[in-house]
Amino acid sequence: MDDLRAGRWLSTQRLLAATAQNAGLRTSRTQVLALVAARSTVLTDWAREDPDDPGLAIVRTRVMVEHALAAAEAGSPEAERLEQEARESCQAAAQAVRSDPVPWVCLIALAALDRARQRPEHQQRSSDPMLPPGPWGLLDEALRRDPGNREAHHRMLRYWHQVYRPAAADFVNVVMSMAPAGSPLSALPLYLSVDYYRNEPRRNAVVLRQWLREPHFSRAQRAYEGWSVAEPGAWPVVDLSYLAHALWASAQMAAAVEVFSALGQFASKAPWTHVADSPEKAEALLLIAREQALAGRATALA
Repeated sequence: MDDLRAGRWLSTQRLLAATAQNAGLRTSRTQVLALVAARSTVLTDWAREDPDDPGLAIVRTRVMVEHALAAAEAGSPEAERLEQEARESCQAAAQAVRSDPVPWVCLIALAALDRARQRPEHQQRSSDPMLPPGPWGLLDEALRRDPGNREAHHRMLRYWHQVYRPAAADFVNVVMSMAPAGSPLSALPLYLSVDYYRNEPRRNAVVLRQWLREPHFSRAQRAYEGWSVAEPGAWPVVDLSYLAHALWASAQMAAAVEVFSALGQFASKAPWTHVADSPEKAEALLLIAREQALAGRATALA
């Protein structure tokens, strides 16, 4: 990342080449690296020196998709053009690196911009009758290359939150019925609970102690059981942060201590920015939660 900020791309090229056979790790690395590359001109230099490098195609596609999503959110007059260019880049990258799930993950991300589901690839029927038509073919392509791809599932969950919210819970239930033991996908229901909390009137959610009620309590319990049989390091920090919050908020303090201990010095902004009274109070809430878990106090409300 430091090299990219300084305009040096060779270390990124070597890193992605070394990760070619690990699709899940490659997916997460390209996501992080693209956030840095988007703020510099390093891709221009990379393209000048090695225009056919497959790593360049993937990172450039990532950057173009992020620019398109940001432009759409900002209501930019350039949004439609950037979206089309991003789609073309996804298709080109999919042809250039046929075994890589990232172009298909990126197309799922762009699908959320088609809220009316007008594009044919966003109208496909699911193999599960519980689920409405959507970009299932794009998800299938990503999972064909990397079964259980974490980002593909999270992008799909975000798609349903933005396009047709009632389908989000059904989607997660279907994923949970097939997810292998220890998979980071066990954390997906926790994202549903946080989304519910964010969209309910705050006073009602707090007074009714959401996290002590079903299905939220059991979601935390099952996610903890999934994590407890996972390989060390298999869950990313953000999923562990969601799990630590859910266990603390549902007063499962002994389990929360285990997860906070596994996190060590690390944390993510989410979900704390989503459940605190304001984003500025997120870090304070995190520290309070950790202290209460260590002390075994069952007083959580958020």
